[in-house]
Amino acid sequence: MMIYSNGKVAGIFFFIAASQFILGLIVAEALYPGYSISANYISDLGVGPSSTIFNVSIFLVGFLSIIGAYFLHRTFHDWTITLLLTIAALAAMNVGIFTENSEPMHTIASVLVFFFGGLSAIVSYRVLKSPFSIIAITLGLVSLFASIFFIGKFYLGIGVGGMERMIAYPILIWMIGVGGFLIAFSEES
Repeated sequence: MMIYSNGKVAGIFFFIAASQFILGLIVAEALYPGYSISANYISDLGVGPSSTIFNVSIFLVGFLSIIGAYFLHRTFHDWTITLLLTIAALAAMNVGIFTENSEPMHTIASVLVFFFGGLSAIVSYRVLKSPFSIIAITLGLVSLFASIFFIGKFYLGIGVGGMERMIAYPILIWMIGVGGFLIAFSEES
């Protein structure tokens, strides 16, 4: 039986968490008649005909990320990144529980997952090696700047859904990247 280090286990959980959500998002979008990635919010998928797929998938991204954060902490002993990731993960789980029909809880959870997800990517530079640490900071900043545009209703021609994806996708890309980094990371456990 293969025993993996804490870092590799964290990486596996982050990689699976983000990958399954991206795939769930694609399936939910495809099964929602008339859904527009430009005109619709991501969370519209949580109340439409593909709501079960979306809500389970976003709950799982949060749940698996909490497990990943635990193993990440066991690897690097960095409370800041652990706390930021855990808040983002709990918020993601709540987006799946409190759909957009459950205001204000849904909006609060969405803001928290986007904000703390972006911060997590930025702060992760502390445990990553260059050049990926620079990429992580950049992805976090893209997400946070897109949040500012989103809040200000400056959609830059890509619509509300497009701008919301400019917040979410950099976080998901970062999660997959950091997952791969940790899986490849050689550590003593």
